[in-house]
Amino acid sequence: MPLPAQIPVKYTEEEAEYLSVRPVVRQTFQLTELVDMVLGVTGKDPARVQQILRSGTLVFNSYRYWWTGFEAEAEELRAVLANFPDADPARVFRAQECTIAIFMGNSALLVSGVLMLPANGIEITRAEAARKRLLHRKSFWDALLSLAQNSATGPTPSYFSYSYLRRADLYHLEIAPEQAASLARAVEKLAPRSVRSRLAQIGAATRILFLCPRKKSEPQDSH
Repeated sequence: MPLPAQIPVKYTEEEAEYLSVRPVVRQTFQLTELVDMVLGVTGKDPARVQQILRSGTLVFNSYRYWWTGFEAEAEELRAVLANFPDADPARVFRAQECTIAIFMGNSALLVSGVLMLPANGIEITRAEAARKRLLHRKSFWDALLSLAQNSATGPTPSYFSYSYLRRADLYHLEIAPEQAASLARAVEKLAPRSVRSRLAQIGAATRILFLCPRKKSEPQDSH
């Protein structure tokens, strides 16, 4: 039986520890829309995608989705997954393409082989960090990228993986305590007041993840 082109889906907000009274929403998903959501949980693991499509249930972004489960044969599913990007370690770090930085400690990024961005990371967008304070020529984002691109002070960001949830390539940078301290000073000097409190613990960071979205015009599979 061919894969369904459209799937009737119900969903509601996920509520822990007690019976949900949230309204149930009904919506028809295209197959690629449903698979796109599943990939945000499983990564490009065909066996796990098959299992979720068969089970007919998924928790994603604080919502529970369910549908009539169906079998996805390997060849048909492979053709669907070919429409989605692959991780590509050959992609070099391009600072101008990055839109988010996440400062974090030593928490694991891969759990049972699945990419898991840390919930307790300190996240800031380029739009927030690039705002310049009055009478300052540089922004905090400028200081951050200066550290990331300065090979004389340590390693530069290396390719880590592709996040289907964020639709972005991830680059990983280990930072030494003195580099974290330098960033903490840059927060005080350069960061806008609106984000300074959020970045208050940045001095304890041991690594940074840079998120660089793929452009829609780029080929999905660069190999």
